[in-house]
Amino acid sequence: MISKKTAEAVLLCAVSRGAEFAELFVENNAKNSVSLVNGKVESANSGIDRGCGIRIINKERTVYVYTNNMAEDNLLRLASEGAEAIHGNTKLKNIVFSAMQYDKLYTPEIMPDSVKKSDIVDMLKTGSNAAYGYNKLITQTRMGYTDSCRNVIIANTEGLWAEDERVRTRIAVSAVASDGNEKQTGYFGPGALKGFEFYDTISIEDIAKEAARSAVTMLGAGNCPSGKMSVIMDNGFGGVIFHEACGHGLEAAAISKNASVFAGKIGQKIACERLTAIDDGTIPGSWGSINIDDEGVKSRKNILIENGILKGYMTDRYNGGLIGMEPTGSSRRESYKFMPVSRMTNTYIAPGTDKKEDIIADTEYGLYARYMGGGSVDPASGDFNFAVNEAYIVRNGKICEPVRGATLIGKGSDVLLNIDRISDNLALAEGMCGASSGSIPVCVGQPMIRVQNITVGGRE
Repeated sequence: MISKKTAEAVLLCAVSRGAEFAELFVENNAKNSVSLVNGKVESANSGIDRGCGIRIINKERTVYVYTNNMAEDNLLRLASEGAEAIHGNTKLKNIVFSAMQYDKLYTPEIMPDSVKKSDIVDMLKTGSNAAYGYNKLITQTRMGYTDSCRNVIIANTEGLWAEDERVRTRIAVSAVASDGNEKQTGYFGPGALKGFEFYDTISIEDIAKEAARSAVTMLGAGNCPSGKMSVIMDNGFGGVIFHEACGHGLEAAAISKNASVFAGKIGQKIACERLTAIDDGTIPGSWGSINIDDEGVKSRKNILIENGILKGYMTDRYNGGLIGMEPTGSSRRESYKFMPVSRMTNTYIAPGTDKKEDIIADTEYGLYARYMGGGSVDPASGDFNFAVNEAYIVRNGKICEPVRGATLIGKGSDVLLNIDRISDNLALAEGMCGASSGSIPVCVGQPMIRVQNITVGGRE
């Protein structure tokens, strides 16, 4: 994609006005997607996104420029324009690159570009048929498939030369139930840092049936009551609340701006003693995993909270430098068009010792949130508002009638302190996370937890 000779010339040009540091991020991303509506092909696309981003840093000043024209003269012109914006006193005459060595977390067995589009369509049709076959109330299905083979080179003025291949694939399964008056939707989107062999490890029929079941169940549900109550959040995607309301507040991008309720609190108790929270980019094959981050730092397991005590943040080079902390392998970006910042990978609450059945049996009255939906969060305060896609009333230690329209309202820092039960059934769920460096693949996760005194909004 780029020679070391060209990379050295471009980097030297980028610091020609005295900047302390410059970095190249070069990528070639081959992507495929197929979508079906009601079992019929709606679109099938393939393409390649190729380009280079140049980041220049001097103390607290940063410039980022990018292009999809990889000609050397164009890269030198771009680097020169970027250099004009930052002046310093550093003088660099040459760069000696050293190739970074690391172990890959997973080696794909079947490269997605070797799979026929017709085979992908047949696989998606199987899911669509399964959803329709579940119940006559299912009136629409949407099935989507995506894959990407992303090759990157990261080089900088400190002599780093890192190359990485990132192969990911994911499906999206959606089923709509309707009785002629209202509609409800069930959705799942499993994915992995794997090749096409991923689909040998999951059942698309089972996933589609579960989406259909969820939609039909919520179609027949009554309205959710409102008020403060105990809320049991199931494992897997229940972890989205921690991700949004707490995880973003533990990223150095927020900490360095003092735009987080967790700024300056390392070593302090911020959660119940039962809780340990982790961001781990090293889980083999997991959707949110990374071999190396987008600054060329090896991925690692970061303990964020341990037994209720804040232990650390997720940091990138620039924002970590502002708060005096080393990078934690957490710098990520959607593509060469974005400057990297600290982001999550696979972020989850560690398993506890309780049993799922005991948590339910121990709850006199409350809400059981089986599947969480989307929501909104103020990262500075941690205030959140999340929808619950599938919920039930818990009464006298039993899961009772389904209810719809439930929302969870609160503050992330309060939730951490009000968790009083954590089960042992940890599960991860796949998603996309959007922030200043674009949309990136992440996993959220947790075992089943119970939170006391959370505000539930309903339709009463």
